Amino acid sequence: MSASDTGGGLPLAITMGEPAGVGGELTLAAWAGREALSLPVFFALDDPERLRMIAGAIGAAVPVEEIARPEDAAAVFGRALPVLPVRLPYPATPGSPNPAHATAVVEALDRAVALALAGRIGGVVTNPIQKKTLYDAGFPYPGHTEYLAARCGIGIKPVMMIASPAIKVVPVTIHEPLIRAVAMLTPSLIVEIATITAEALRRDFGIARPRLALAGVNPHAGEDGALGLEDKAVVAPAVAMLTAAGIDARGPLPADTLFHAEARAGYDAVLGMYHDQVLIPAKTLDFHGGVNVTLGLPIVRTSPDHGTALDIAGRGIARIDSLVAAIRLASLMSAARRRAAG
Repeated sequence: MSASDTGGGLPLAITMGEPAGVGGELTLAAWAGREALSLPVFFALDDPERLRMIAGAIGAAVPVEEIARPEDAAAVFGRALPVLPVRLPYPATPGSPNPAHATAVVEALDRAVALALAGRIGGVVTNPIQKKTLYDAGFPYPGHTEYLAARCGIGIKPVMMIASPAIKVVPVTIHEPLIRAVAMLTPSLIVEIATITAEALRRDFGIARPRLALAGVNPHAGEDGALGLEDKAVVAPAVAMLTAAGIDARGPLPADTLFHAEARAGYDAVLGMYHDQVLIPAKTLDFHGGVNVTLGLPIVRTSPDHGTALDIAGRGIARIDSLVAAIRLASLMSAARRRAAG
């Protein structure tokens, strides 16, 4: 089944992201390649005039057409990029973020979440944001993941997965300094993240009995306490609790032998105890095809696994691989949820 077959009549929404970054040109390029790439119907929550200016600047022959509601996207998609308008107060300059645009960036997110919660779209694909620009405008969340969890009103910790055809990885702690990340680890935190991951693999990826590999904190998974006590005291108890709950979990396993091809064949996802432990191998294995997925939400949310690329914004040279992968995965996840719901 191709991604274009999985929409079930519901389009996907692609949010604006940082107006000074590459998100707009990636959205335009994805629409331009929609047929060759077999992409499902999507629309942009963006400023139509901004997209027209970008298209003109980079020489992209992409017509832009405003729509009044998501339900209009399918009728427009064959002839133009459908855009549900989110107006910027000032024109955006590629490569130069403006905190005055923060309100529109957040508005695009809010409207996408509301539409997804209402069942009017199949999922949300978020273009990258410039976190510092939002912080300067008073944005109180670390990033997309935490903000979307708050907007969805969930009472669980949001979980970040980086997914590609090569591997799926989940960091138990995300954007934390290493010394703080290790101090934050507890058996209950690991169990919570692993449980959400296992449920998402069943519901969103159609894996009936997910296999989880848990990386150790220390070299050689602590060498039975000789190289640090965290693995015996924290990770091993978490694995025991997961196993007792009926989740197929193994560990703590030495991280330096977890990511070669033979090892990857033995699990469906690997949980790392800190950010770089799993994101470095994930991005090494498939830098351009990785997708950032938020697990545990009542809606489908994916995002390209890269930043705003301010240094090349407005030049029309940004690669669309990750956005295309995010669109495809959002559509497949939406279809998997429908099947799981019966």
